[in-house]
Amino acid sequence: FGSSLARDAEGARQAASSTAPRRPNRQPAAAMKVKATVSSSRRKSRKAHFTAPSHMRRKIMSSMLSKDLRGKYNVRSVPIRRDDEVIINRGHYKDREGKVVQVYRKKWCIHIERVTRDKANGQTVPIPIHPSKVIITKLKLDKDRKALLERKNSATKKGKYTEKETA
Repeated sequence: FGSSLARDAEGARQAASSTAPRRPNRQPAAAMKVKATVSSSRRKSRKAHFTAPSHMRRKIMSSMLSKDLRGKYNVRSVPIRRDDEVIINRGHYKDREGKVVQVYRKKWCIHIERVTRDKANGQTVPIPIHPSKVIITKLKLDKDRKALLERKNSATKKGKYTEKETA
């Protein structure tokens, strides 16, 4: 009596294992990694992103430049900073313009002047906006920012030698 129950359980287990869909491999055999030392795991890259230190968050929290600034500096995007003027191009506050009041790296957001909400107790609080959802219309330039734009300028020739030296 006991052995027939065991046999039935074993048969059910085998039937379940043979009909269950097999999980495909994580990566197809033909796809090669670009760099062996860098993980392509979603889990690891998400952890690296959300636990990134402040100096890395600065670079991640970059915003696009407007068409005229892009034409002027030949740079597509720069890390956002406090006194930049921006226009929101996504979400409920689309087409609102204002100056960046705070770059809140810990919460991955920026606060823009006049983009606020009134609380029930009458207090006004800033609405957090993600920097990827804004376009920078006016840059606050200092010597470091000018050096960054000069470095990122895609029109300048990069390399060891000029044309005169090679001729």
